[in-house]
Amino acid sequence: MTTLRQHAQEYLAMRRRLGFKLTTFGEKLMSFIGYLEHTDDTVLTTRAALAWATDTPRSTDEVHWSRRLMVVRIFARHLKTLEPATEIPPDDALPHHYRRITPHLFTPAELDRLLEATSALTPAFRARTWHTFIGLPAVTGLRTSEACGLDRTDVDLTSGLLTVRETKFGKSRQVPVHAGTVTALRRYARERDLQRPAPSTAAFLVSTRGTRLDSHNLPHTFVQLLSAAGITAGEGRRRPRLHDLRHTFATTTLLQWYRDGADVQAKLPLLTTYLGHADPKSTYWYLSGSPELLSLAAARLEHSFGGRP
Repeated sequence: MTTLRQHAQEYLAMRRRLGFKLTTFGEKLMSFIGYLEHTDDTVLTTRAALAWATDTPRSTDEVHWSRRLMVVRIFARHLKTLEPATEIPPDDALPHHYRRITPHLFTPAELDRLLEATSALTPAFRARTWHTFIGLPAVTGLRTSEACGLDRTDVDLTSGLLTVRETKFGKSRQVPVHAGTVTALRRYARERDLQRPAPSTAAFLVSTRGTRLDSHNLPHTFVQLLSAAGITAGEGRRRPRLHDLRHTFATTTLLQWYRDGADVQAKLPLLTTYLGHADPKSTYWYLSGSPELLSLAAARLEHSFGGRP
């Protein structure tokens, strides 16, 4: 008899062979399977799915619950063909209302304090790695996983060019960087090579053990740095995340274009490509990323219509 765990593992393996990464999806699905095993359930039921989806002591966010249930629903539709007793949670159970989380946009002063806070990390090489790691997405908009995934050969310090390979949506892209960023990366590379003259990994950014940075293990240290820098979430906002460095870069870029009087609509595709967005709508979302940016966009629109309502 095939167990639910075997069915789930085979399902994930099948979809990954088709090109889906399913990192978060897979974690959530296996968490649900573990829940069923803990409760001795051998059949996937709507009751169990709802109980697991809402079993989040640290969160009462209904959007979060609905996303958890959606993982079960997708798997249940597949499992139903193999195990007829499977129940598919109905679509109107914890209905999904998409809500994009408002990002924390770091001010220049906050970024300075955050970078300064890395100096307290020990040993000194760990402090240098974190200083470089935080600075990289702040000035390039790289995703956390993209910064961790950079190999030495991906960082061309002569041409000032980063090659980001096979990331989200299976895309690769080249990211030009400022001369100041090249100088900082070159300084880090020298210190890294002194620390690890015989590297055990091709990664550009490495841990004190000489291994590639693991993006799943970074949030804990980042929270410590936020606390040391005195950076807190605004009222009713979620705690700042590493990914908000990318949001800050994108919003700051758009703000500068508006202040320079550039044709932002014409330049948006450039930012889409630079950030590695698959859909331009993901870049347009940043127009509402900050009150100042939204105000500038509204003023530009009003001017285009000659002040007419």
